[in-house]
Amino acid sequence: MKTTVVIPTYNEAANLPRLVQELLGLGIEGLHILVVDDNSPDGTGEVAEALARDHPGRIGVIHRQGKQGLATAYFAGWARALEEGADYIIEMDADFSHSPSYIPQFLDKIQEYDVVVGSRFVKGGSVDPGWGLGRKLLSRLGNLYARLITGLKVKDTTAGFKCFRREVLAALDFSLIKSRGYIFQTEVAYACQRLGFRVTEVPISFRQRAAGESKMSFKIFYEALWRPWRIRLHPPLKRRG
Repeated sequence: MKTTVVIPTYNEAANLPRLVQELLGLGIEGLHILVVDDNSPDGTGEVAEALARDHPGRIGVIHRQGKQGLATAYFAGWARALEEGADYIIEMDADFSHSPSYIPQFLDKIQEYDVVVGSRFVKGGSVDPGWGLGRKLLSRLGNLYARLITGLKVKDTTAGFKCFRREVLAALDFSLIKSRGYIFQTEVAYACQRLGFRVTEVPISFRQRAAGESKMSFKIFYEALWRPWRIRLHPPLKRRG
């Protein structure tokens, strides 16, 4: 079975080599890594290419023309992973906020489910102890807001650490998913729920990035306020194929 880990990057040169080392060190047979880089000015794309040369056949790189948004980076990575025959597709951040150590658990759970979500907000999940009370409340309230509007059952609506069976991503029509920031995770979760896929959450500990700067912006925050209403009124439910 082939598992592809899709990792979008923008200025992650300091994190990528260690992340690749930890992923390959898991010893999972058939594990491949696909880096989707948005022409990072810090040379992340070149670092990815060097890692691909060091590990032939295990690492692929997609170079995009510029910073085009998280959602489209994942769409490009998912499409390539499907083309290359991945059975399971994992999405995760490059900054070590998601620990690779959870991946074996994801692959165990995906035998029973269609989507496995690494969740901060189920029992046993947590966020970084360094988060202040305001940030914790904002994150919790943001998730509650999205769930109330959309009717999502998952507790962590913007979770960016997931494992999909290939059938799930093959069924989604990416062209109908219009969100571009982190809220696109909510839109994908909504489509998966409405299309009847079996979804489960496993607790994870979400940590501060190891190096580099956060990609959060006012534009992303603003999109997270209005986009759930659009998702509810115009759900991305057309199945491909």
